[in-house]
Parts: sequence; C-alpha cells; structure tokens
Amino acid sequence: MTVPSPPAPLPLLATTTCPDTAPVFDRLWRDHGPVAPVELEPGVNAWLVMGYEELKAITGTPDLYSRDARDWKAFQDGTVPPDSPLGPMMFFRDNVIGYDGETHRRLRRPLESAIGSIDHRRLRRTVEALCAGLIGGFVHRGEADLVAEYAAAVPLLTIGDLIGLDPGQSRELLDAMRALFGSGEDAQDGNRRFEALLADLLESRRAAPSADLTSHLLSHEDLHTDAEVLQSIVVLVSAGNHTTISWIAQTLRLMLTDPRFNSRLRGGRLGIDDALDEVLSVAPPMINMPARYALRDTELGGRPIAKGDALVLGLAAVAHDPRAHAGATFWQRGNRAHLAWSAGPHACPARDPARTIARTAVATALHLLRDVRLTIDTIDFEPSPWTRCPARLPVTHTATL
Repeated sequence: MTVPSPPAPLPLLATTTCPDTAPVFDRLWRDHGPVAPVELEPGVNAWLVMGYEELKAITGTPDLYSRDARDWKAFQDGTVPPDSPLGPMMFFRDNVIGYDGETHRRLRRPLESAIGSIDHRRLRRTVEALCAGLIGGFVHRGEADLVAEYAAAVPLLTIGDLIGLDPGQSRELLDAMRALFGSGEDAQDGNRRFEALLADLLESRRAAPSADLTSHLLSHEDLHTDAEVLQSIVVLVSAGNHTTISWIAQTLRLMLTDPRFNSRLRGGRLGIDDALDEVLSVAPPMINMPARYALRDTELGGRPIAKGDALVLGLAAVAHDPRAHAGATFWQRGNRAHLAWSAGPHACPARDPARTIARTAVATALHLLRDVRLTIDTIDFEPSPWTRCPARLPVTHTATL
C-alpha cells in the first residue's frame, strides 16, 4: 500500500496576499494545529507558530529560541543564498534585533531612552498639523488614495521629523523601505538605499547635533560605535514606520468596508483606541514576524523542531487559536491581550508613540472627511510575506475644510 506524501507546505506569501486571511488561518489550524509548516521561498521551509501559548513560549525563552539569525540552519548550509530576497528581513543584523542576552539589553537601552524622550503633546500637535495639511492637499479634488496620500505619508513624515530628515528625504526612505519589506527581487537594493540615507543623516548630525532622536542616540553611552548608532536608527525607523502605516491603513480599510465597524466608530459606540486595538487583534501590522531559531532539537505544539529550524511568529493567526478563544470572537472591547507588539525581551518598545500617531491620523480623518466611499470592489495588498498593508484605498469624499 502506497502511503500518500504529505502536502507541500503553504507558501507564507499566501497568508498575506489572499482576499481574506480568516479561511487560510482556519484551514492551517484545522490541518496542522498550533504550529504549521510553511514555505518562505522555493525550497526554504519554516514553521508558522500560531498558538497563543506557543508564541509566548518562543518569545519568552531566548535560551532555546534564538533571535540571532546566524543560528538558522538553512543559511548555514547554503540552502538560502546570501543574495536571497529574504535577507533584509531574516538575515543577521548587528543591532538590537539580532542579539539576545546582555548585548540585546545594552543595545535596547538607547532605543528606550530615545523613545522615552519624545514629548507626546508636541508629537500629537505635529501629527495633527501633518494630517490636516495632507487632507488639505487633496480635499478640493473630491477624491484621493488614502494609502499613498495619507496613511503612508503620516508616519513617514512624523518619524522623519523625529529623527531629523526633511520631507523629501523621508519619501526617499519610504520607497527604499517598501522594497525591503516586500522581500522581492529589489529587496537587497532597497536595503542598501535605506541604510545609505540613514548613514548620511548620521554624518550630518555628528557635524551639527540637534534636538532630534538621531542626536540623542549619538550621545548615548551604551552605543560604542557609529555602526551601532546607525543600526539603532535603522531599527527605530523600520520597525516604527512601515508597521504604523499598515495600522492606519488597515483601520481606514475597515472603516470603508465593514459597516459594523464604521457605524460604531462614527457613532461613538467604539472609541478610537478600541478600534485601533480591534485592528491589532484581527489584522496586526506584522501578520507574520521573522523569526526565532531553535538552538537544539525540541518539541513545540506537537511538532518536532530541529536545531536550526526557523520559526515565524504568526501574529495574525493567533486570533484563530480555538484554545485561547473558546469559539468566541477573539476581539472584545478593551481587549489588549493580542500579540501584535510581540512579547518577551524583543517586544516593541515604541507602542506609545505609535499609538499617538495612529490615533491622531484616524481621528483627524474622521473629523475632516465625510461621505467617504471606496471606488474599487477588490482591495489588493502590498506584496510581502510579513505585512498585509492595502496597496491602494481610492475614495471619493467631501470634507469639512
């Protein structure tokens, strides 16, 4: 009797580019349970960790599940070539993301210090002015793309202002980051352009310090070299910008496509913070977060995990964990038990400024735009195995300006 071979692992990209993620994650849960095999690129496999307890285990146990990509067997043995499009998101970086233990703690302190130095009242005023200016730029047309002309621009210009970039430099940075996060053929070039722009900023601030986060990082005693300062800026910008764009865009998408969500939000029955938390629960900015690497043979969620295996954090799939939610709708008002910020030592330290930016952007759009209607039937998403950001949200509208 011939034993049928197991089905090929699902390409990870299929979880982000599908019309609706719920059937995909439900099927993965039904077929595999909390840990599912996936394909990162042809011939390169990994595990997608979808269980709430399993995610807490791998993010909270760095002595078993390393963040250091040099522990990835598929890279060590040449299965993943050095020029792989996976590189910018998965290869080792000599920064806080790439390390565990004391080195990680040392490199995290300057970031926490820089983020803690942000004046949130000034930040809110800055974002309000940027949002009003962006909406003012398209309101008279009666139509706009709320991704390209709004959601993508707000975090970009805000974070650029925080680190000391002018608006033109910030837009160059966004183009490079889109390529980097896309993990396509231009990912490596996008990564090079991204770091070159930030290196130029670093040199200008070394020559002329200012009251910005770049200058703050340059003066921090825990950063010992220019390379460490540069990589700290890389983390600050890449982790904060693209994810906040996706958070705002996904919230706007639900406002445009989900009558329940929109009516509760516009009618005041759902506060903006609750709306943002619902998005974090069911459509987090990072659908799949790379990665952890097993330091020895182990078992997770009933699956045998080999030393060197890559484990991707399924931050959206966890909303479908039947053990955690007992058949109930995952998101409930006031629930912040999602894992959109990750967990453990590598949890995002910038959740407060990110929320200020996203809250202000959504609130300003609600206040200034009226009768907003989507003009397309199908929403496409930016090609990336990691994020699920709407590519376009073309709308018609009126405004109160």
